[in-house]
Amino acid sequence: MKHRLESFHNLVEAFSTLPTVGKKSAMRFAYHVVLHDSYGAMKLSHAIEKAVRTLRRCELCGGVSEHEVCDICLDEERSQELLCIVESAKDILILEENGTFEGCYFVLENLEDETISRLKSIIAQRGVKEVIFALTPSLSSDGIILHVEERLQDLEVNFTKIAQGVPTGVQLENVDTLSLAKALSSRMKA
Repeated sequence: MKHRLESFHNLVEAFSTLPTVGKKSAMRFAYHVVLHDSYGAMKLSHAIEKAVRTLRRCELCGGVSEHEVCDICLDEERSQELLCIVESAKDILILEENGTFEGCYFVLENLEDETISRLKSIIAQRGVKEVIFALTPSLSSDGIILHVEERLQDLEVNFTKIAQGVPTGVQLENVDTLSLAKALSSRMKA
């Protein structure tokens, strides 16, 4: 009979379903929480359970919320004239951690008619003046931007996208040619 620790292997399997976690990392995590930090493991377990039970998508922007509408959408101090379009709810969390954007958001996970109609409605209701695309730079994203601009052309709104180019502290030899070309074409006064 082969020795099998079913609960341990189930835990390893559960960890390995997480993005970027391979079998070896999953085994290290499982070993750590079982034998080295059972209190931390219970705390993690309860935090996951509570998050799964209480977090949902905001009905307006599609971001992460504890209520039907998130705190960002309800914040009257935020500029209603700026709307930042992102690819996922995770992007909102990243931009908010930076703390420099004071507008609202919209998660554009697909280009279905219902999604575009919802976006149009939000732009009209809030009186949005500028739509900022904060999408991962790629030819696909450029196509998405063109499609959305075309679908929203009847609205009086300016379209912009986040700048791209050479990241701070990176030597030119380590920058891909597309980013370097964009940085050169989007240069500004020193």
